[in-house]
Amino acid sequence: MKIKGLRWFIIGLIFLATVINYIDRSALSIMWGNENVEGSISHSLGLTKDHYSYILNIFMVAYALGQLFSGKLFDKVGTRIGYVISIGIWSLSTLLHSTVRGFLSLAFFRTTLGLSEAGNWPGAVKSNAEWFPIKERAIAQGLFNAGASIGSVIAPPLIALLFVAYGWEVTFIIVGAIGLLWIIPWLLINKAGPKKHPWITEEEQKFISEGQSIADQNATEDQKGLSLKEILSHKESWAIVASRFFLEPIWWLFVGWMPIYLFDVYGFNVKEVGMFAWVPYVGAAIGSIAGGYVSGVIISKTNSINKGRKTTIFIGGIIMVLGLIATILFADTPEKFVAIVFIVLFGFQFAIGNIQTLPSDFFSGKSVGSLAGLGGMVGVFSVIIMNFLVPVIAKVSYTPIFIAIAIFVPLGIGSIYYFAKNIKSVE
Repeated sequence: MKIKGLRWFIIGLIFLATVINYIDRSALSIMWGNENVEGSISHSLGLTKDHYSYILNIFMVAYALGQLFSGKLFDKVGTRIGYVISIGIWSLSTLLHSTVRGFLSLAFFRTTLGLSEAGNWPGAVKSNAEWFPIKERAIAQGLFNAGASIGSVIAPPLIALLFVAYGWEVTFIIVGAIGLLWIIPWLLINKAGPKKHPWITEEEQKFISEGQSIADQNATEDQKGLSLKEILSHKESWAIVASRFFLEPIWWLFVGWMPIYLFDVYGFNVKEVGMFAWVPYVGAAIGSIAGGYVSGVIISKTNSINKGRKTTIFIGGIIMVLGLIATILFADTPEKFVAIVFIVLFGFQFAIGNIQTLPSDFFSGKSVGSLAGLGGMVGVFSVIIMNFLVPVIAKVSYTPIFIAIAIFVPLGIGSIYYFAKNIKSVE
């Protein structure tokens, strides 16, 4: 049996895994509420906003470490088994959230969730490097990233609906079970890489191989990857590390704190958060696909990876800055706020898909996951710093937070131009 376009089935499954990933991680913030929202997690367990900030950072520390460890894991065991391990553990962790009875048990399962969910990102970058030619990698990464946005669109109304119908304990059981079911089609379809898959056509195999770098074409399964020290000896690697450090807080500010912002500033309940919080992620989903498409078109027309990646990243940066300024100046109603965040997240995803593709532009084989994981870990540590500051600053105003992340945008985009003078394979 041969399947035309098999690579799109693979990225389709990873897209679906990413949707599940974001539903699982978003469930806590949507059902958290506060001490006055009856039936919410906060009300049921007697936890406060300070507890929430601690839980958020416990997750982020685990997520940061998970990025680094899972990058190495995927390079060692491959994407097929790596995904089974990652989504299997995170789905069980989500399901077992239903058993928590206080801060410590909740912190434990957020730790296992963070460690395992992190694998989705270096795993996707590595899979895309294996299954897609260079000119298609940004659109593949965009489709994958759109899963995060679609998951964030689906999560608020879905979680709110399940919460109202069944309560938070049963909701965690339902969403956790979905991830375990995903493993079945993944193992059935992703039997091997494109060089050995029994279902791939000769045409697709040739198309993928001829569109990859010489280093990718010559990579073998028993080839040893570079150490992190060796990877960081290349100046280009620092473009990824620095840009992720400055830009990741933008995404995570809205993922982690937008529901709390709506609770605090506009007095929303869980149902109202479900009605509003999904809207900005539609913009993020569109930005993911648009950024990958634009990059691919520029690369095809100019035959320059450097122009394709940098132009798209620069455009996304401009959109982010303008959106964040508008958040400070004009977002005086919930409708205006979510509309402006729609633009901010569009710009973020327009750029970040191309940034996340850079490890496979610079390296091949068993070094790609390691660099992707390292970049993700560094980015998450900057988010952890932000999460400590947000509840302190928010007692006075959220405005300084928006100003700070607006300043981070040119620093993140500029670091790519500074460290990566020419985006190409360094091997």
